[in-house]
Amino acid sequence: MSDVIVFGAGGRAGRAAVQEARRRGHRVTAVVRDPAKYDDLAADGDVTAGDDLSADGVRVVAGDILDADDVARLAKGHDAAIAAAYDFGTPPDVFFAGAARALLDGLSSAGVPRLLAVGLASVLETASGTLLMDTPGYPQEYRSFYLGHAAGNEVLRTATTGLDWLVVSPSGDFDHGGPRTGRYRTAPAEADSRISYADFAIALLDEIDSPAHHRVHLGVERDPGTGESPGGRKGSGAEENPGTGER
Repeated sequence: MSDVIVFGAGGRAGRAAVQEARRRGHRVTAVVRDPAKYDDLAADGDVTAGDDLSADGVRVVAGDILDADDVARLAKGHDAAIAAAYDFGTPPDVFFAGAARALLDGLSSAGVPRLLAVGLASVLETASGTLLMDTPGYPQEYRSFYLGHAAGNEVLRTATTGLDWLVVSPSGDFDHGGPRTGRYRTAPAEADSRISYADFAIALLDEIDSPAHHRVHLGVERDPGTGESPGGRKGSGAEENPGTGER
């Protein structure tokens, strides 16, 4: 059993990560901006809201992913962190770069060794080596959002701390109503690729329970095969439309 902290636990990717972590028996701290708005988090599985974390519960707390001291305070004593947060009121380049710096500093200070950051397929390389956002016909109306993610990734890549980070994204996009199949596979960026939130969360937790990739941007997608893949790993990468709500 591990202790996992999830920043941005109120959004779809964060919520799915909380549920998958609880499914595996991990203790979870769910960080949101305003716990009073997320009473339903305390109804997802065997979870409880408040200051005390029980062996079969989730602690729902307020926190600011842009504040390194807040990150360190909340993350102390945890084995891994998941970052799935975004604030639509902050410019993307400011938010993602600032969050990356705060996580690097805060998690390192708290002694948390592993970070899983929810990324974006737009800034993932295709099979040809071109970033998905630069391929012909790719939508450009959210380019500032894409570049914000890229700025955050660059902060991680150039960091000199010992934090073992991994950016994970869908290879294309989330299948917003898709079911939990229990399968995924890693893959380069491809606009038509899809993965459900539940299967994406499996990929995140697999990289906490049995880390296989380090300091890279990894794409995951739905695996159409049958049966469970060796090692319980089933997939590769997608993105969340920035207009679909807070993560």
